[in-house]
Amino acid sequence: MTSYNGSSVTEFVLLGLTQQPELQLPLFLLFLGIYMVSMLGNLGLIFLIGLNPHLHTPMYYFLFHLSFVDLCYSSVIIPKMLMGFVKQNIIPYGECMAQLFFFCFFIIDECYILTSMAYDRYVAICKPLLYKVIMSQQVCFIMTVGVYAMGYFGAMIHTGCMLRLTFCDSNVINHYMCDIPPLLQLSCTSTSINEMVVFIVVGINIIVPSLTIFISYTLILLNISSIHSTGGRSKAFSTCSSHIIAVSLFFGALSFMYLKPSTGSVGQDKVSTVFYTIVGPMMNPFIYSLKNKDVHIALRKTLKKRALS
Repeated sequence: MTSYNGSSVTEFVLLGLTQQPELQLPLFLLFLGIYMVSMLGNLGLIFLIGLNPHLHTPMYYFLFHLSFVDLCYSSVIIPKMLMGFVKQNIIPYGECMAQLFFFCFFIIDECYILTSMAYDRYVAICKPLLYKVIMSQQVCFIMTVGVYAMGYFGAMIHTGCMLRLTFCDSNVINHYMCDIPPLLQLSCTSTSINEMVVFIVVGINIIVPSLTIFISYTLILLNISSIHSTGGRSKAFSTCSSHIIAVSLFFGALSFMYLKPSTGSVGQDKVSTVFYTIVGPMMNPFIYSLKNKDVHIALRKTLKKRALS
């Protein structure tokens, strides 16, 4: 069998989250449960938003795409991860590169969807009279196209740079997925260009969204501070709190993983990756729906319709 880039390695072995036999079954059941909850939660939000016309607003439009992206990139990672708990997890070279591409694509998409949601909240709170004009259907569509375009180009850059590397001897990836750092450690050719690309591309895709979100919420807080009504302030804060929690969880773990010095331990990298690839997609449906009256009303209406039919 020949490889795709001249490497002698045609397949990789994923070591998984841990090599301790006594933890394999409990972790398998734990992550299977997380995956099922994540699938049900995100699919539930997707159908709920799609079926209820009063949720067809910019806020829920972006939440729809957030749930779709969470659903996709957890499905790119978790099923292959679960296999590692029951048998030796072998992944062909081509499948490994495909997993890397889709992982990068969806993770970058999430960065910019969260940014779009922050901008939407800024317009809703700071410019309420112009909200329907600024956040029109056309604008939301263009923003969404931009989100997926950024994901595509970022994924192409990362995957293209990985394809230029040669893997000669070791094919054991000390991870549960084909991520960039563990793959770079296996290369028998220079990875300096890849490391520079990772720093630049990941830096842009973390710093630009983070800065935009920070500016949006700074302006929101300044606007809220001018509201004299306690009820008005509480309502404004409640519309932002869910998004702030999701952003903090996602960007915090992502920054720790990719923008820290390369001297960190493999165990820390795996734990950090778990937070934004597995825990985040599971938590987002709960973060955005538990205290959301619109979602509760939509759920009751949908259940009522199903019961009557």
